Amino acid sequence: MINKLINELMEYGIESHLVDPADKVYVTNSLLELFGLMEFTEETVETKRALCEILEDMMAYAFENGIMVEDTITAKDLFDTKIMGLLTPAPSIVRKNFMELQKTSSKMATDYYYQFSQRTNYIRTDRIAKDEKWITETEYGPIDITINLSKPEKDPRDIAKAGKAKKSGYPSCLLCMENEGYAGHFSHPARQNHRIIPIKLDGEDYFLQYSPYVYYNEHCIIFNKLHTPMKIDRAVFKKILEFVDQFKHYTAGSNADLPIVGGSILSHDHFQGGGYVFAMAKAPYDRTFTIKGYEDLTAGIVKWPMSVVRLQSKNIDRIVEAADHILGAWRGYTDESAFIFSETDGTPHNTITPIARMHEDLYELDLVLRNNITTDECPWGVYHPTADLHHIKKENIGLIEVMGLAVLPARLKKEMAILEEYILEGKDIRSNEDIEKHADWVEEWMGNYSFNKDNIHDIIQDEISKVFVKVLECAGVYKRTEDGMEAFMRFVNSL
Repeated sequence: MINKLINELMEYGIESHLVDPADKVYVTNSLLELFGLMEFTEETVETKRALCEILEDMMAYAFENGIMVEDTITAKDLFDTKIMGLLTPAPSIVRKNFMELQKTSSKMATDYYYQFSQRTNYIRTDRIAKDEKWITETEYGPIDITINLSKPEKDPRDIAKAGKAKKSGYPSCLLCMENEGYAGHFSHPARQNHRIIPIKLDGEDYFLQYSPYVYYNEHCIIFNKLHTPMKIDRAVFKKILEFVDQFKHYTAGSNADLPIVGGSILSHDHFQGGGYVFAMAKAPYDRTFTIKGYEDLTAGIVKWPMSVVRLQSKNIDRIVEAADHILGAWRGYTDESAFIFSETDGTPHNTITPIARMHEDLYELDLVLRNNITTDECPWGVYHPTADLHHIKKENIGLIEVMGLAVLPARLKKEMAILEEYILEGKDIRSNEDIEKHADWVEEWMGNYSFNKDNIHDIIQDEISKVFVKVLECAGVYKRTEDGMEAFMRFVNSL
């Protein structure tokens, strides 16, 4: 059986251009060593199977023969990554291929690299295919929703083992360059099949990689060579604009640098981007204005649930200067009547989530105004999803959500399926502990529809989308009301 599986995998490796035919014997022997085999016979592969099927059978063999001690999700992820690491070319080869293609076209280079990351199983396409995704038209344009099913839940055995494991400070975090080729352990993913691409941004060393969970098309991460904390400043604006200058088909943005309004990894300077046109990018100017000293730029407020200032120009440096001016003004801005406080007791609250892209032949930079102040009534943040929305989305609103894509927890798929059943059959939603938290929400809109098995799924999806729009509106420091827009313009006029 294992002989046949190795033949299958080697054929996959050669056909997907991971393994050069000249390296076939070498890689085959590496696989024999991994599986504790002393001999090998070439076989004709009659039927081509998906990579995930081949790897699943290999892991079953490894477990049955004591090569893989446990069959938990984490143990299997560690082992199948080890397998694929034997087929993955060295970093120097991948980088050379990328750079050669980039001489012709940056898109050709990223196309190669994205396909490569899928073929090595670093991007687990079989898992990502399970994600539930849809688009709903709203007053702000098409909003993207995804229920994330690609990131597997931890097995209790894995959690227990990780808790007992000796803590390591290497790599310092999941984004560090030292992850390239790292074997991993029960509390750190294996990365033998991971390759990163060096790039320069504003004279500093960064690396390009893809997210293993690709929440959207070609979801990439641009991270600093050094393990240094995230910080929103003039340099960030320059770097993300330089990135889209190098990769004009991509967008790039940064999470904010404060808790609550920032991302999950604030300890390592990084940006996110990719080849997807987000709803936010399609949103038009709501109104335009002129910033004194920057009359050569197009500036305005974007028609978006959050509070966004957009800058456009053919000159990167001028956008950077204007953005830095706005950031400095916002950092120190207080408007008590609008409940905007730059700081309380020495703790800063104002920061910006920036997003850069090309708009035809113009560089475009969106500056999303953020504030992380809390109160006794809102310990999770005043400009954060309110408690009545937590049944759908409780987590921080980071860069991806800001741009108009909701990444919702996996639990919702099961909960929505139960909800469909209860609504169609007229059952009491409050009687089921899995869905009782949704009861008030369902009662708000249930009377608006006539339900049947053909439309209920779409109805629930649309209602989830409406909740996400409310979530974004909650995160906006200026509400889209007459008073809110007046307060927004007070800030604009202060620039």
